[in-house]
Amino acid sequence: MPNRIFQNVVLQMQEGAERTIGVIDGEGTVVACDDFSLIGERWNDAVGPINAAEGGIVCLDGRMFKALNSWGVQFDYATFVIGEDDLARTLCSMATVAFNGAKQSYEEKHDKGTFVKNIISDNIMLGDIYVQAKELHFEGEVSRGVLLVRQDEPTDPTLVDLLGAMFPDKQNDFVLSVNDSDVAVIKQLPEGSDGKRLEKLAHQIEDNLSGELGNKIVIGIGTVVTNIRDLARAYKEAQLAIEVGKVFETEQTIVNYDSLGIGRLIYQLPTTLCEMFLREVFKKNPIDALDSETLFTINKFFENNLNVSETARKLFVHRNTLVYRLDKIKKLTGLDLREFDDAITFKVALMVKKYLVSRGIEG
Repeated sequence: MPNRIFQNVVLQMQEGAERTIGVIDGEGTVVACDDFSLIGERWNDAVGPINAAEGGIVCLDGRMFKALNSWGVQFDYATFVIGEDDLARTLCSMATVAFNGAKQSYEEKHDKGTFVKNIISDNIMLGDIYVQAKELHFEGEVSRGVLLVRQDEPTDPTLVDLLGAMFPDKQNDFVLSVNDSDVAVIKQLPEGSDGKRLEKLAHQIEDNLSGELGNKIVIGIGTVVTNIRDLARAYKEAQLAIEVGKVFETEQTIVNYDSLGIGRLIYQLPTTLCEMFLREVFKKNPIDALDSETLFTINKFFENNLNVSETARKLFVHRNTLVYRLDKIKKLTGLDLREFDDAITFKVALMVKKYLVSRGIEG
């Protein structure tokens, strides 16, 4: 961001302020100030305490400091006011508001990262996307993928910086903090890339972060898009991948939207329709009539592609024992899992039940 933007704000505030006001960058260098002799000085000792204050005011060496809004843990810019009294503290807070406003206004017009964040957040009109892309010299028709990295509680604020180090090309790749737990990665890809390339990238992210973060992460993957207007859709797909994965792929830490299958459809159905479906399928007995051992047998049968012999081997039971269990299931539910159509119906019913439970509906 051009330092002249901050300098203009400083000069506007100069008449009403009784103290020296300015801005330092993330390395402690004075980049704007109403005392021109200070511009260019480097205050290294201030960097650590400002970062540690997490947005609070810091008093150091006769100066008040307060970090400006930033996407990462490390501050990009901070306000400073000469003085240690209440007036200096008040002026520091007020000046920070002014600098944040100028910074945000500039970024909305000139910063590619803010532009991309506005797109995925649906915070920009479709027509304005192309106008601003042209102004920013932002390539509109190249392959890009969206990955959403979500961490469990308690969240680790260093996630943005760790991901930023993995994607240093800030002109083509963007690491954007969406909220306290979510960070979106928008990655430019070679032409012809598909979801498998994004999955490989997701595994690299997981491997790199596993030793750095103290909490679990889940990565949602959207489809590859070739036009900037579709980034919002890809981002929503990555969100949906995580949400659907929590219901149907509970052990997976990387969930691809393209691999959600029928779970994606079920997740978007009204719960009333799902309850009606279960009642129609299980006319004889509700699905809850099946005990945990029977459900385990059914899931193993599905895992082994309805192969009786292979399932019996995996369950360490005689083939006839498994056949007896399947007959028992048919008697209870009216569905013969050895028949493909009945097996499909039962599989969908199990997923619908799981979805309803995730919504807090046990019946």
